[in-house]
Amino acid sequence: MSIEARIRGDIETRIRSGEWAPGMRVPTEHELVEAYRCARATANKALSRLAREGLIERKRRAGSFVARPQIRTAVVGVPDIGALIEARGEAYRWELLSVELQRRAPEGFPARAGGCWLALSGVHHAGKTPFGWEERWLDLAVVPGAEEADFAANAPGAWLLANVPWTEARHRIGAVGAEPVAAQRLGIAAGAPCLQIERWTWRGKEPVTSARQVFPADHYQLVEDFTPRG
Repeated sequence: MSIEARIRGDIETRIRSGEWAPGMRVPTEHELVEAYRCARATANKALSRLAREGLIERKRRAGSFVARPQIRTAVVGVPDIGALIEARGEAYRWELLSVELQRRAPEGFPARAGGCWLALSGVHHAGKTPFGWEERWLDLAVVPGAEEADFAANAPGAWLLANVPWTEARHRIGAVGAEPVAAQRLGIAAGAPCLQIERWTWRGKEPVTSARQVFPADHYQLVEDFTPRG
């Protein structure tokens, strides 16, 4: 193995394992030259390759830093956030923070006499970094198994995709400033720019779930591939 490949491999291992968190400074070319006893051009080549692969960011006069992972998903569809993070090579963890029974319906669904909803909140983590804040409601009349599900071990979105079919979905996507609760959970300043995704799903005419997900602006990308109709 060449010295350049060894440098890249060592740095990538530390990033993928979470030992080096997003935003952490990476050794400079000079420090790599000292540590690996190599030419500066070799160190530069290794860092340049890592930057092209999206693992680090090189900032002129400031140095190199571990890049924040970005997730790309289609605008339509209901993605499994955990699977997307793991597909990037990042360790995924869901942190459940609250579970409550609610009699009122969430925004976007009509109130129904005798209705009962399971309201949850939690944080999606990529490596050691909070990735996204989620608030979710599930209609227990349509999803009765949710009351017994272990949402501390399984993110509600992934559990729903595996257990509850839906026939219709609506998205509302916008740029927002982080509200205090979400900002605290995500480790960012209140008012920091974020992408907010709100989603409602139905099975037939019956509501299944509503979700509000908030991601720091540099964590998430929405992508839609299409071809024009002739």
